[in-house]
Amino acid sequence: MSAVVAAARAAIGVRFRLHGRDPATGLDCVGLAAIALGEATVPSGYALRGGDPARVAAMIDAFGLMPIADARAGDLLLCASGPGQLHLAIDSGAGVIHADAMLRRVVERPGPVPWPVLGRWRQRGED
Repeated sequence: MSAVVAAARAAIGVRFRLHGRDPATGLDCVGLAAIALGEATVPSGYALRGGDPARVAAMIDAFGLMPIADARAGDLLLCASGPGQLHLAIDSGAGVIHADAMLRRVVERPGPVPWPVLGRWRQRGED
């Protein structure tokens, strides 16, 4: 199992909190991605809905992740989870791990990614 998947799975059950960055107080999808990828500095101050996919993709690129086309457990996914709504998730190999605002916690959802995937990134050295 990749270290990214292990770190994301360790957060399963943590409550959802918009702009959450600490598992003790809650995580959103950006906070979960930061924990899983070991990133200390991530954006905040964004709305639950809206956002420009190209701008988000550029920010992910700036963190040194590699955009890739093939699917592998541990990949960071940028998804269109609803009209005007972007969402980050971690490919677990068996599904996706994400901070679910409706369920109010971090969950692992089995099966194929339930949303259109706009981009996929991998940490350098994981290729």
